[in-house]
Amino acid sequence: MLGLDVKQFFFDRQAIVAKVDAATRSVLSKFGAFVRRTARGSIRSRKAPAAPGSAPSSHTGLLKRLIFFGYDPARQSVVIGPAPLRSTVEAPPLLEYGGTARRKGRNGKTKSATYQARPYMGPAFEKERKVLPPLWRDSIK
Repeated sequence: MLGLDVKQFFFDRQAIVAKVDAATRSVLSKFGAFVRRTARGSIRSRKAPAAPGSAPSSHTGLLKRLIFFGYDPARQSVVIGPAPLRSTVEAPPLLEYGGTARRKGRNGKTKSATYQARPYMGPAFEKERKVLPPLWRDSIK
């Protein structure tokens, strides 16, 4: 016949899937780093509490240090946010969304405190969202 191999006209599926997976990991990891940087930068170090609706104040610097991101290959997604604290597990969500926290006082009675939202992750995500499409452009090579 012509001496042409028919296989040369088809895509190598495994190679393409591997390239797409590598590009996805790279793009989402960069995006996670951008959002983490923006969230950390929005938290100011000061003694006074932040105004409700603005990013929280960091009195000890712990919240800033505990913001991480991680790529999940099983879901092909990135998770960005503060790691939970052992002693105050509910503190990061209370800062982001507001709400009521209950704890036992020294005398054994339960105390409640209501917190107003001081979002920092949501605004950081929205600010960096416009960076995502250019990151995807020409990412598969």
